[in-house]
Order: sequence, then C-alpha cells, then structure tokens
Amino acid sequence: MKKRQTHALVFMALCIVLNIVIGNLVLMLKLPVYLDSVGTILAASLLGPLPGMLVGGSTGVIIGVTSDIFSLFFMPVQLITAAVTGLLFRKSVLANPASCWWQALIISLPGTIVSTVITISIFHGITSSGSSLIVQLLTGIGMNQAFAVFIVQVATDYLDRLLSILLVSLTLRIGGKRLSSLWQ
Repeated sequence: MKKRQTHALVFMALCIVLNIVIGNLVLMLKLPVYLDSVGTILAASLLGPLPGMLVGGSTGVIIGVTSDIFSLFFMPVQLITAAVTGLLFRKSVLANPASCWWQALIISLPGTIVSTVITISIFHGITSSGSSLIVQLLTGIGMNQAFAVFIVQVATDYLDRLLSILLVSLTLRIGGKRLSSLWQ
C-alpha cells in the first residue's frame, strides 16, 4: 500500500514537471495553444480526478509564481480539466487515439467557458498566450471582443486538449500497463 502511494506521488510530481516544461516552452514560443495540462490529463486518466486536480492546481501555482502570473488566474481551468478527465475517462479510455477528437471536445468545453469568462472579465481579452494575438486581430477587423475571445478560446482550447490527449494516448500506448501497474 505504502509503495503504491509513493509511486503515485512520484508520478504526480513528474506530471507537474511535464506541465511546467511543456507549458513554458509553448509560452516562450508564443504558440496559440498552451499544452500545460498534458500531465494533468495523464494523472487524472490514470489516478483519478483528485490526483489530477492536485497536479493541475500545483502546476498553476508554480508557473504562476515563477514564469507566468496569468497561470494563477486560469488555475480553475486546470481543475476542471482534471475533474472531467478523471471522472469520464479513467484508465485506458484515453489510450485509443481514434476517439481523441470527441474526448478533446468533452474535456475542453467546460474549461473553455471558464477561461472565456476569466479572459474577458479580468484581462479584457488579452493574456500572455499566443492566442491573444488572434483575439487582437479579430477585434481589429471589427469583431466584438467578447465574441472574439470566445471563438479563439473554443478553437485553441479544443486544439490544446486534442494535442494533449494525443500525447497522453501515445504515452499510454507505450507504457500504459507498466504505468498502471505501479499503483494497482
């Protein structure tokens, strides 16, 4: 029992590091996705919603105080992503790449609503991510800012979760049985 708990804690720590490394790389490159929830989705799919939420929340705090203050404000999105993933896609469901497109839709929609509200109400549509450039372009050609933020969030959140799920799916295909056996 204690050995499984230790394995799970170490795995969660590795998932946090994965989120931070990929998230900061994407932020530096100003890509219109985030990829800071790959570890969150991985932890939630293998360990459940609460460990996934711990990974996502910890990621938000660490990135928020070290490299991107905006991450603190978007922590609820990490928590929602982990909860939905852990509740609906526990264990091997995410290992099937053929179903990634609809899983990404289900995982991204609740977080998209929350991130849109945060982006509009707190940041007036402009954050540190590369997607803000698209929002500025759309508002520059006359689109309502709230609608521009929502459209961009829907597209970028979906693409972000799709890429994250594909990375998790690949990870589970390569080492799924070995990963799962660590704490079962």
